[in-house]
Amino acid sequence: MDDDRELIVCRNCDALYRAADPGPGHRAVCARCHTVLIAPRRDAGVQVIALSLAALVLITGAAFLPFLRISVAGFSNSATVVGTAFAFSGPLLVLSAAVAAMIVGLPLLRLVLTLYVLVPLVAGRPLARGARRAFRLVEELRPWSMAEIFAIGCAVALVKVADLARIGFGPAFWMFLALVVILVVQERFICRWSLWKSLETSNT
Repeated sequence: MDDDRELIVCRNCDALYRAADPGPGHRAVCARCHTVLIAPRRDAGVQVIALSLAALVLITGAAFLPFLRISVAGFSNSATVVGTAFAFSGPLLVLSAAVAAMIVGLPLLRLVLTLYVLVPLVAGRPLARGARRAFRLVEELRPWSMAEIFAIGCAVALVKVADLARIGFGPAFWMFLALVVILVVQERFICRWSLWKSLETSNT
């Protein structure tokens, strides 16, 4: 192989292939484990930008608007994600801050960096300074961005608490559910091979 930029590795089974663009609407799939390696879509950049902007609005609202309202024995209280995370003190404050970073901070950072990389690229302008490094950071932070895990954890907690108190869902709860759906759809629209190829061939 005279140029390692022509190679692609399956992220699941480490099979090595010579990369080739299958064209919009087609996919290149690993012959060993059937993982999708390359899946370019027409106008995918515009769609990812639109989804990122929508997710940016949702995650901001979900962080600061009321998430849940709990009523028990005549007393009620509402909570926000950020307010709950920083309601603790001492060693628990560090843990709460880490949890808040993983469910709000890191997804927010990834969205901002994605827009930073894609907007000039889609607009046909020179790449933003450090765009390649920014997208590499987006990829490195992906396993630590846990919005979906938070949604599953909330579902489990609500099932356990439902018998002890009356629970009302605030606007942030529904915004967070919509956010999780948008993040999943966004991940499906991004063809990382195509994006890296565009970043490598574009002028800075």
